Amino acid sequence: MTERSRDPSRLHPRQAVTRYLRRRRSDSTDASVKAWKYRLKLFVEWCEGIGLEEIGDLRGYDLDEYYELRSGAVAPATLEGEMWTIQKFIEYLAQLEAVDDSLVDSVRVPDIDPSERSNSETLTTEAAFTLLKYYRNSDRDRASRNHAFLELAWHTGARQGGLRALDVRDVYPEEGYVEFHHRPETDTPLKNKLHGERPVGLRTEVARVLREYMGNRYDVHDDHDRQPFLASRDGRPTENTIRSWSYLATQPCLHSPCPHGKDRIDCEFTEFVHGSKCPSSRSPHRIRTGAITWMLNAGIPPEVVAERVNASVKTIRTHYDWATESQRWNRYYDQMESRRQHLEKLGFTNDTQNDVQ
Repeated sequence: MTERSRDPSRLHPRQAVTRYLRRRRSDSTDASVKAWKYRLKLFVEWCEGIGLEEIGDLRGYDLDEYYELRSGAVAPATLEGEMWTIQKFIEYLAQLEAVDDSLVDSVRVPDIDPSERSNSETLTTEAAFTLLKYYRNSDRDRASRNHAFLELAWHTGARQGGLRALDVRDVYPEEGYVEFHHRPETDTPLKNKLHGERPVGLRTEVARVLREYMGNRYDVHDDHDRQPFLASRDGRPTENTIRSWSYLATQPCLHSPCPHGKDRIDCEFTEFVHGSKCPSSRSPHRIRTGAITWMLNAGIPPEVVAERVNASVKTIRTHYDWATESQRWNRYYDQMESRRQHLEKLGFTNDTQNDVQ
């Protein structure tokens, strides 16, 4: 007769976290697991610091103490993410019977205002249009990799991982669209996996730039013999490289005097490794946020935008829509006018009034 496994409540916090992350890998993206690993690493280090050696010894007071500690050290949105991760971890421990079921209720996840949850440092519509106008009219930078990147990022609203995943075969400039495909077996997963696969239409001028870029692209393959569309000299870029390209592609000193009083010729922020230090540069996520706001302000229904950028309507409204109050009202008025034709359907005559009553 085999010996029964040891009591799960005696697991060291570090062992419990390792087991939890291993379980989550089968139904989560690498990026999500990486984020949870970092958040739980902080929690484990805190447990070790207070001498908590067995996860079963964790109590509600401990979780409250950790909340108080982190709430004074991080922004509300960061705290929300950390405590949500711990809540899911505790739920898993309760399933293992390593902790009491009631411990889950002791995890306080702050209910924060949407304005605190989102970051308003987006690439604004004005800034994006000015950059795109510069690239399209530039003898030097038109159809460069940075230009192709910005056109794609702004007009598709795609995530960083989706842009990195594009192959040459996924871009159809003649037909005017690109396709996003989930290919985890060759190192380009999409955040929402198969649900993230979709075609996205492009305007003629965007497609024209992408077609021109094909002639400037590094003719390389990645480690899986695929041809990345946004290619580095060595093949498919890492996500950090994509981010660095984004910082360099969105610097306003490309087209105008530096708003921070620097000279572009000798500014270190124009270097690949320092682009993120420029206060005006933007990451792919900030481009995505600005693009979604622009699409909504242009009158595209939230449901259509959601399909285009592969996000839920709720997520868009909570995390990505950074329209001003006047922009929102303009949207509402436009939508009201577009639906005015339906008002006739809501009327009734004297003959039908009795039926309504």
